[in-house]
Amino acid sequence: MASLTAITAILTTGVAESAAAAPSTANPTGDAAFGAATDGGAPAGVSRFSESWTGPWTIAFMPDGTSALATERHTYRVARLGRDGSKKQLGKVPHTFAGPGKPHGNGGLLGVAPSPTWNGTTDRRVYFMHTTASDTRVVRMSYDGRSLTDYTPVLSGIERGGDHNGGKLAFGPDGYLYVSTGDARKKKLAQDKSSLNGKILRITKSGAPAPGNPFGNRVYSYGHRNPQGLAWDRNGRLWSAEIGEGKFDELNLIKPGANYGWPTCQGSCGVAGMTNPKKTWRPAEGVPSQLAIVRNVIYVSTLRGKRLWRVPIDGNNERVGSATQFYKGTYGRLRAIAKVPGEDELWLGTNGRGADRDLILKVTIK
Repeated sequence: MASLTAITAILTTGVAESAAAAPSTANPTGDAAFGAATDGGAPAGVSRFSESWTGPWTIAFMPDGTSALATERHTYRVARLGRDGSKKQLGKVPHTFAGPGKPHGNGGLLGVAPSPTWNGTTDRRVYFMHTTASDTRVVRMSYDGRSLTDYTPVLSGIERGGDHNGGKLAFGPDGYLYVSTGDARKKKLAQDKSSLNGKILRITKSGAPAPGNPFGNRVYSYGHRNPQGLAWDRNGRLWSAEIGEGKFDELNLIKPGANYGWPTCQGSCGVAGMTNPKKTWRPAEGVPSQLAIVRNVIYVSTLRGKRLWRVPIDGNNERVGSATQFYKGTYGRLRAIAKVPGEDELWLGTNGRGADRDLILKVTIK
């Protein structure tokens, strides 16, 4: 797909805000214990990349890497964002309903995931997750590079409830679609392996259970409260960020068939058969929304915490190092985050500044 012509209102090469880039370190020893086992790198600069957004929920790059699609939760809009900073509105996802509740309710347009074989001609499939008046669902639309058409439900009937809708979509290295779902404020659903709620699902492009799923249905892992972030490391392992109830938020390493404890456990616990998180945060410094991985380091955006967390992975092991925080309070709530293909960069979206006042930032990793 050809890049769009840059619009002058967007700052693609803005001066890095060096004061904001200085980290506030949660643990001064950082990665010392990991040494060469960790690829490393850390945020070295941040600039305003794109402006005039309203609560961007997620950013997902097209397979060719020349542009990304971004969703706005409460406007239901989808936009294409080019590598040059150009922005084009593509339309809205039909039947999206954020309410009930004021001012917007707690649902809306959530995740987006282009088909990994999208080419704009023989494969035009792009997948969205959104709430309707009755449920949360995964849908497919056709995207020809200019507009969205042909709304088709792929997986319906996921219960919706308040702000516990999960919402992240991502195609894994295996080519299957992973879907994070919340417990819909019905805690028991998270432990019910026949329910779609409180889970990470693994499905085909048609919405069927993916081959090899641990329980023979769509469920890949369970015992989740409200997972909203999914990303794979260099070894193909799946990591998830999950919002807790008020005690602990979690960073989890996801394995097929594993039980992550909710509602019995929040944070680490010693209950047999339940899997502990690799990292936890108190809500005041967390409420993690999404995550991305650059050079084997996990970056977690946070809402209430209003900061970006850097968490290194211990090489090929299943441990993580000490977390370091960046941009505390500088940009407000942070949600959408994506690694830029082929670059040591992140695109990072602010959340909740008001209509057309949110930003997408470019974070350089060195």
